[in-house]
Amino acid sequence: MAAGRGTGTRGDGTARGAVRTAGRRTALRGAAALGGALALTAAAVAPATASAGHGARPAHHGPAVRYAALGDSYTSGPYIPTQVDANCARSDQDYPSLTAAAEHVAGFTDVSCSGATTAQMWQPQGANGPQLDAVDRGTTLVTVQIGGNDIGFSSIIATCAGLTASDPAGSPCKQHYGAGGVDQLTLNVLRTAPEVDQVLRAVHSRAPHARVVVVGYPDLLPDDAVPCTSPIVPFAAGDFAYLRDTEKKLNAMLRIEALIHGDEYADTYTPTIGHDMCKPAADRWVEPLAPASPAAPAHPNAKGEQAMAAALLARLDAPGRGHRW
Repeated sequence: MAAGRGTGTRGDGTARGAVRTAGRRTALRGAAALGGALALTAAAVAPATASAGHGARPAHHGPAVRYAALGDSYTSGPYIPTQVDANCARSDQDYPSLTAAAEHVAGFTDVSCSGATTAQMWQPQGANGPQLDAVDRGTTLVTVQIGGNDIGFSSIIATCAGLTASDPAGSPCKQHYGAGGVDQLTLNVLRTAPEVDQVLRAVHSRAPHARVVVVGYPDLLPDDAVPCTSPIVPFAAGDFAYLRDTEKKLNAMLRIEALIHGDEYADTYTPTIGHDMCKPAADRWVEPLAPASPAAPAHPNAKGEQAMAAALLARLDAPGRGHRW
């Protein structure tokens, strides 16, 4: 955890911070009692069912929407045309840009950046300043998609791919991360939860009237865990379920943090099932390790960004949750 990131330095007020801290502990204890965070949150929020094509939308009525998008490479859309920020590998067809256009927002700032962790919310990343600098009292909508790099996304992909040859029909990646008796990736997810908590606290402190939506990660591998081991999806047969479950734990943690803070959660996993990196090029919205469409390896392509935009728009259209404009 980065220095100076404790509760006392970023708080929204003593009482509010205490309630949220207690709430998170209660939620995590509840998750353990139910056999994991996934079980706790499976029915907490109805999944989005929007397709990639959300259709024409009327202009927004009411107070002007000023939208700030925070996130990592799943948000920024590396290699998807047209790239508008080489330092962050950001596309003007990423889901925040598509959402901003569909919502006819009055102001839009997309500071998502490839490689970002929760630390980059407060720290510069190359030529780009801290992402939280994009959020202020005039911001009315904030989306946050972060945590994948905190748990070690790139190194997990590389490690698991590298272990496949040792036991292609088994689960060498699962064995590797569980060698000490405790699954290290589950611990990584749990250790990232307080970091996400601090991000959401900071967002609310800077934009107290904003509607905040935490965005989950899309389906990377077959939801039924049927393996498709190949040179472009180089994971051992038994590790497909393990990697799928790790992503679901990450998404469940993000959903819990959103609920604790009274924020909304946009489920991008459910509407992207069936379009993972194992599918034929025409059907997939997430590219394998050797992309056939412009995208980073193991990242959404243009169709994937469109699908995430549709899921976010469906969440924004849903009544009765979070801050309203």
